[in-house]
Amino acid sequence: MAGGHALLGASKAHQWINCPPSARLQENIQEKPSQYAEQGTAAHELAEIKLKRNLLPCNSADRKKLDKQLEKFKVNGLYDSEMENAIQEYVDHVGERLMEARARSEDAVLLLEEKLDFTEWVPEGFGTGDVVMISDGVMEIIDLKYGKGKPVSAYDNPQIRLYALGAWNAFNFLYDIEEVRMTIIQPRLDSITTDTMTVDELLEWAETVVKPAAKLAFAGEGEYRSGDHCQWCKVNGNCRARADENMKALEYEFKDPALLSNDEVGSILFIAQQLKAWAKDIEDYAQEQALKGEKIPQWKLVEGRSNRTITDKDKAIEVLKSAGYKEGQYYKPKELITLGELEKLVGKKNFGTVMGDLVIKPPGKPVLVPETDKRPELNSIENDFESEDFTDESQ
Repeated sequence: MAGGHALLGASKAHQWINCPPSARLQENIQEKPSQYAEQGTAAHELAEIKLKRNLLPCNSADRKKLDKQLEKFKVNGLYDSEMENAIQEYVDHVGERLMEARARSEDAVLLLEEKLDFTEWVPEGFGTGDVVMISDGVMEIIDLKYGKGKPVSAYDNPQIRLYALGAWNAFNFLYDIEEVRMTIIQPRLDSITTDTMTVDELLEWAETVVKPAAKLAFAGEGEYRSGDHCQWCKVNGNCRARADENMKALEYEFKDPALLSNDEVGSILFIAQQLKAWAKDIEDYAQEQALKGEKIPQWKLVEGRSNRTITDKDKAIEVLKSAGYKEGQYYKPKELITLGELEKLVGKKNFGTVMGDLVIKPPGKPVLVPETDKRPELNSIENDFESEDFTDESQ
């Protein structure tokens, strides 16, 4: 264990499976405090209270205790209407899955914040499953993701698979589990994905993929490899393996004729994406080192641009009034709050009924993405967007 966290934690599985020695390399590097991490922790706490209150059997004393916990939680500085709505949506989805489980068997089991042990495949491998359900041959693991940066898919997701391994390891001697369902719910992105495997498929993955990688990672051995798993690595800004891989990309040999073919452009776009991400991580690392007082040769730390700000708005209003200016001169005109704020005000379920045809969603601007993206391909700009104006309003 390092810093209170498992060296080979499930949340970092994508990293240490693909780049085993990176686990030991990051071992003594402290996690950077993050508002997003604090929000995620708070959201999980709220979800646990609501799930216990709504879905688990509880007597009047239990309900009173949970209601007190909920009221206490609401004074948390991280709690707001967005968190309330998102977590309630998550709880509703879990409730629907529980009803499906009870339809398969009346005595379906629901476990919350269950400690899971997968040390049979991963040294010191422990984790906590947000929701575990077991019913008539089916076990479902449900994981809450509160972030809204980008969707997290359950498909081929090693973190939730490790949770499933731990749950199967704990309960297979009590229940005849044949199928494993792994669901990730990301309410703020309206994203719900479910991956399904047989127990045999899950165990084969554990033996052939996880176990060998975990053995190397725990020993600090294996090959450093770069890839999309580098995104949350603590050393992604100064990792030599990643630098070497990206420098290879810079050596792309452009052949005659003078103009690149569309095939070459398609390949280079992938390289460009990797280089942009790497460049951002390099910049962040260099900035962090400079702020610590470390010298980055050929670069220096200077004061950046800043904008003027009013220190006391109420006092500013009094001064302007005293100076004889009218409210209309220093107040903005009334404007409607944003759609997101309106939806929170009215409630998601009633929003369509109340607003009706007053809200539309026009087609998005064309975006070039890899073929693996699940969105349908446009036939042509002329056919699909002939009535749309894509003038850049920022100019």
